[in-house]
Amino acid sequence: MWKTVLAGAAAVAIVGCSSVYAQDRAAPASTRWQPTAEDISAFTDARIAALKAGLKLTPPQESSWPAFEQAYRSLAKVRADQMRAFREQRQSNQAGTDYLSRLQRRADALIARGNALKNFGAAAAPLYQSLDESQRHRFAVLSRVMGHRHYHRFAAWHHQHGASEQR
Repeated sequence: MWKTVLAGAAAVAIVGCSSVYAQDRAAPASTRWQPTAEDISAFTDARIAALKAGLKLTPPQESSWPAFEQAYRSLAKVRADQMRAFREQRQSNQAGTDYLSRLQRRADALIARGNALKNFGAAAAPLYQSLDESQRHRFAVLSRVMGHRHYHRFAAWHHQHGASEQR
């Protein structure tokens, strides 16, 4: 008896959640919240401030921070610009149906993002190398670029390569 009631309740919950989710996804783009350039800038400022506060940098480490922050902001700007351009193309139906033009736009976006990421990596290296183990852990968790979902892969790579570099 209880199994039937539990199965029925679970089915109702799943169907109810699915319909709510479907309604939210079906909402027109004009009714969904779209962050403005000011919102994105504020969120970037907040992430940078949180990262710096979480790292608790020592005075010698502070000297590497400005280059890192500039590269972080540049990477965030490239991403925001690309998202804005994509949204504008989609809203104006200028995305086009031509496969080759979409492919070219995607390639250009990947190149721009790759260059920004490469610059970020170069600027982050001196700061990251100066961090102790607890700061490195906090960096990996707090950094938007690395994110917590990538931490375990990054930590494994760092452990493998960091150990070989220290020999």
